[in-house]
Amino acid sequence: MSQNKFKLVECPRDAMQGLHDFIPTELKTAYLNLLLQVGFDTLDFGSFVSPKAIPQMADTPEVLANLDLRNTSTKLLAIVANLRGVEEAIKYEQISYLGFPFSISETFQQRNTNSSIDQSLTTVEEMLSLCAKHNKTAVVYLSMGFGNPYGDEWNYEIVEKWADTLVGKGVTMLSLADTVGVSTPEKIKDILPKLISGFSNTEIGIHLHSTPNERFEKIEAAYNSGVKRIDSALKGFGGCPMAADDLTGNIATEDVISFLNSKGADLNLNMDKWNEAINLSAKIFS
Repeated sequence: MSQNKFKLVECPRDAMQGLHDFIPTELKTAYLNLLLQVGFDTLDFGSFVSPKAIPQMADTPEVLANLDLRNTSTKLLAIVANLRGVEEAIKYEQISYLGFPFSISETFQQRNTNSSIDQSLTTVEEMLSLCAKHNKTAVVYLSMGFGNPYGDEWNYEIVEKWADTLVGKGVTMLSLADTVGVSTPEKIKDILPKLISGFSNTEIGIHLHSTPNERFEKIEAAYNSGVKRIDSALKGFGGCPMAADDLTGNIATEDVISFLNSKGADLNLNMDKWNEAINLSAKIFS
């Protein structure tokens, strides 16, 4: 990857999943089809989790059937939370990446996937095996990677231990995920360079949640730490419905674009389609 080349991962799934009112499948699809034309590296578009847990994503197969992938280089990522979800997602040739939230907080792993950390590690092993057989790549999120609100023990050594374990199992793409907005620029600058240098053959990304007034500081800290893969969502919509009720949102994609443009990064985005997506988002997130 060239020095200035960034992988931008747009996360409409994360933005939409916590909305109470169901978004019509046609509207979801229209929004995703616009985002597919912008030029992001990856679109985190849907999930194969229990409809009882995330009813908003129950129509992911229908949405997928109506996505126009003819004129886009953007790859599709779907979130899974257990082996059943993996087995469902790998059936779809259009999907390149399966994302799994591997929490280093035992409390959150139970809340989010109804399984323990050890059980989730077994799921990751089975997911890696199935991905290899079906030409998919696993993206594992180190969820609660900057701390947690439950009082579970957290420090850098715990982050490193689980990163080392997952890489040892064959994970090639790790994303350090904040989930509840407890990351700080100081934590980012402390943790990310160590992970990036310590796991030089692994793609290390970042998935941050933030209040609006802290976004730029966190983006700058991640950039200065050497990260080349950043998750974000248009206007900073969304958050994790399993984490808390008083949620901070995602990092806003427009802030990431603005910051990286100021650094001369090679983004090559279709801003006309981006602006169309912003306009259409008003119908979804009103």
